[in-house]
Amino acid sequence: MEASPMKITSAKAFLLLIISFSFCINLGLAINYGAKKESTEFIKTSCSTTTYPSLCFTSLSSHTSAIQTSSRLLAQTALSVALNHIVLTSAALLSLSKAPSMKPKEVGPMKDCLEELTDSIDELKRSMGEMSQINGSPKYGLLMSDIQTWVSAALTDEDTCMDGFAAKPGNTKNVVGGRILNVVHLTSNALSLINNYNSLHK
Repeated sequence: MEASPMKITSAKAFLLLIISFSFCINLGLAINYGAKKESTEFIKTSCSTTTYPSLCFTSLSSHTSAIQTSSRLLAQTALSVALNHIVLTSAALLSLSKAPSMKPKEVGPMKDCLEELTDSIDELKRSMGEMSQINGSPKYGLLMSDIQTWVSAALTDEDTCMDGFAAKPGNTKNVVGGRILNVVHLTSNALSLINNYNSLHK
C-alpha cells in the first residue's frame, strides 16, 4: 500500500523543520561561543595591566556574559567580586572572633579589623552605586573622582586591618592575613580596572 502524497509532504515538512531547528541551535551555539571567546580574551588582556593579573583573570573569567567587551562593565564586575569577597571575609572573621581559641591580645586587633572591613564594604557599595550611573552621565568627572577616592579608601582600610596583626604572631594572624590579602589584591585589581576605564573614557 503506497503512502499518500499528503503524508509524504507532511513528513518532508517535518524533516525540514527539524533540520532548520538544528541549524538555528548550532548557529546560536557558535555565536555564543564566539562572543564568550572574545570576552575571555578581552578580560585576559585587560587583566594583564593590573598588579595581580592571574587573580584578576580567574576571578572575572566566569563573568563573560555580564562583562562582554566593556571596560565599564569589567570594572563594575571587578568591584562586585571584591565586595562579595569582603562580605564573606568579614562574616568569617566575625565567627573567628567568637571562637574560644581567640587570645585576649587578639581581641582588640580583630575588633578593629572588623570595623575597617565594615568601612571598606560601605565604600565599595557606594562606588558600585556610582558606577551604575556613570555611563553617559554629564557628571562623569565628579562620579569617577568619588569612585576612585572610595575604592582607594577601601584599600587603605583593608591594609589597616592587616597592620593590626603585624606584631601578633600565631594562627589567627595567619588566617586573617591570608583572607585579607586576597581581598586587598581583588580591590587593588578593581581600582586598576577603574583607572583603565577612566583612561579610555578620556
